[in-house]
Amino acid sequence: MFLSLKNLVKLFPPRGGSTEVLAVNNISLDINKGEMITLLGPSGCGKTTTLRLIAGFEFPTQGYISLDGQRINELPPHQRDMSMVFQSYAIFPHLNVFENIAYGLNVQRVGKKELRERVAKVMELVELEGLENRAPNQLSGGQQQRVALSRALIMEPKVLLMDEPLSNLDAKLREQMRSEIRRIQQTLGITSVYVTHDQIEAMTLSDRVVVMNNGIIEQVAPPQEVYRHPRTSFVADFIGRANFINGTVKGVEDDALITEALGQTLRLTGIHESHSIGSQITLVVRPEMVRLHDQGGTYTGAVRQAAYLGDQIDYKVEISGQLLDVVESDPTHIKIYPAGTQIGVSFYESCIHLLSPE
Repeated sequence: MFLSLKNLVKLFPPRGGSTEVLAVNNISLDINKGEMITLLGPSGCGKTTTLRLIAGFEFPTQGYISLDGQRINELPPHQRDMSMVFQSYAIFPHLNVFENIAYGLNVQRVGKKELRERVAKVMELVELEGLENRAPNQLSGGQQQRVALSRALIMEPKVLLMDEPLSNLDAKLREQMRSEIRRIQQTLGITSVYVTHDQIEAMTLSDRVVVMNNGIIEQVAPPQEVYRHPRTSFVADFIGRANFINGTVKGVEDDALITEALGQTLRLTGIHESHSIGSQITLVVRPEMVRLHDQGGTYTGAVRQAAYLGDQIDYKVEISGQLLDVVESDPTHIKIYPAGTQIGVSFYESCIHLLSPE
């Protein structure tokens, strides 16, 4: 494995009368060469501490980190063959674009010809041509981020580390830069570890998403699997929106699990785990997996809220005392059901996921 974290623990000592803080709790993770991994989770979950352990800015209390077969626990950051892109960009204000990008090569005393060739190559890659002589304060936020990314890439590291690099950009620019970072990473085939609390960034950038919570890894999987088949209730709730519905197993029929939920029978297909008859289960139903009907449907519900958002309509629908989130995004269905409307409700039963007992 190219980059491996084995049984990593990070304890921060007590300060000001507080107890020790367990920031990273015995995590293990294997990352393939050329893979884009995103550490995703809420504030305080341990994702940034994990990145800093990889970079060498922090040292593990227990466990080890290896890169390309070599243990690097004791190596300082500048000897780890990694580059970091920070949230604050960390661009030198007294240097122009060319000088900022070339800074690391100058420190290494790279020859002028090679230096210019490598700067030109990376500036073309990140689409900064023609801006060589610009001062940082003459650049847009997106351009500053490209300079920071260029300065990291020009060192040709084995691993590129990024700590919430898009958090200071507006929504439209953030979306554009997401695509650019993914394009550049795939073009170079560089192993990358990206930290974010933004699930959209994680889903669009990653080969695999590492969902963290309270210092542990809850799930590691490709974006589609994390969304469609969350391993825990935390993952299901943190990635997108989810309705959690309690149910009971009634039997098995062919390849379907027969369940009872909210007072009605549901026939769930694609369930590979075995469940004994009478066992209690939890169904994960995403808002877009719910269908609304003028008439018919498995359930009768009542609309409690309706919000028109342009590309979709968000509803709160009550069924048997439980309030469900519903998203209607069919462009041919322009009717909005106002609050108080009695309505038919059904689920895309083949898309429902059952949570395993935690």
